[in-house]
Amino acid sequence: MTQDAAVKGLIFDIKKFAVHDGPGIRTTVFLKGCPLRCSWCHNPESQAFGSQLAQFARNCIGCGKCIEVCPQQGITPGPEGNVINRGLCLSCGTCARTCYAEALVLHGREATVAEVLAEVEKDRLFYENSGGGMTISGGEPLAQPEFVLALLREGRRVGLHQALDTSGDAPWETLEAAATLADLVLFDVKCLDSERHREATGRPSERILGNLERLGRGQTPICIRVPVVPGFNDRPEELAELGRLAERLPAVESVELLRYHGLGEGKYASLGLECPTPGLKPPSDESMAALKAAVAGAGVLCIVDG
Repeated sequence: MTQDAAVKGLIFDIKKFAVHDGPGIRTTVFLKGCPLRCSWCHNPESQAFGSQLAQFARNCIGCGKCIEVCPQQGITPGPEGNVINRGLCLSCGTCARTCYAEALVLHGREATVAEVLAEVEKDRLFYENSGGGMTISGGEPLAQPEFVLALLREGRRVGLHQALDTSGDAPWETLEAAATLADLVLFDVKCLDSERHREATGRPSERILGNLERLGRGQTPICIRVPVVPGFNDRPEELAELGRLAERLPAVESVELLRYHGLGEGKYASLGLECPTPGLKPPSDESMAALKAAVAGAGVLCIVDG
């Protein structure tokens, strides 16, 4: 075993047969923890830098095992299902391991690079036939720099095509090192205005856009991905400006517009959190078409996904 293979990280999912995270059929590895708090985030379980217990009450069969095994005595019966005392919960996963009905699920588990790659390589035949590979996503994968760099080095050693999905909100040295090891960077851009970006995500955009500018003059191909959120970044003039930025960066091959969806709303409740954007509707087909035309007008290949 190599030294890199033994490095440990915190992941919350490994999704097989992913077809929207880079070319071909892919396996996407989701790392836990993110510096951003996007109000529309559809994976709120990815944000915290630690394990989290999720409860799906509709799956509960009322066996009471979770109440029995909780070391904190933090689960009690209630009129509409068991109640978790979030103030007592340590997210140790003891209750989730006893819940075969999956009413309780622990988001976040420690894994070594070797363990992750063993799972990824099970589908190598699909990658070879489709031009796919491994995508490393999050959360923000660069928030676990030692692990993500070790995973990329090992992935390159065994010959996997590798895509890195990042918000770009990371030290330049970390991003540069990771991009050098990757075959493709999926670079998320929420909006160009720094103050509006801070209001919606909790962070300004200067470092993100500065990193994009530097990376865009490098050798690793980039696909800029934009989550289109109604009322936030769905103005054609703003997307046209992004198109002009993309057009002048040689490494940028395309801009992909990702339609907002509300599939993450229920996840907030499962974590005991309040959804920041309840009831927000996806953008219309007409709106997406106008935004695509705005980006493409700058001479950049624009793709609409979803």
